[in-house]
Amino acid sequence: MARGTPDTSPHYWRKTSQLMMTVLVLWFFISFGIPLASNFLNGFVLLGIPLGYFLTAFGTLVGFVILIFWYAHRQNRVDEDLHVAED
Repeated sequence: MARGTPDTSPHYWRKTSQLMMTVLVLWFFISFGIPLASNFLNGFVLLGIPLGYFLTAFGTLVGFVILIFWYAHRQNRVDEDLHVAED
């Protein structure tokens, strides 16, 4: 393998692993934190809908989509910074 490829760069894998762990923590919070807090959040109303229900039903889906695009953007930046990006 050539120097600077993702297979031979410990720095690349360290940055990628840190990003992956960040995404997993955010995913866990979106998946479990918001639904677990929904009973408390149901005390608030947004547009006539209990906030806990609104965030659990719609907010988690929007959060996952934002998380996917954020991860792709950050991973592309890591690839470009370490000169392993695809053309």
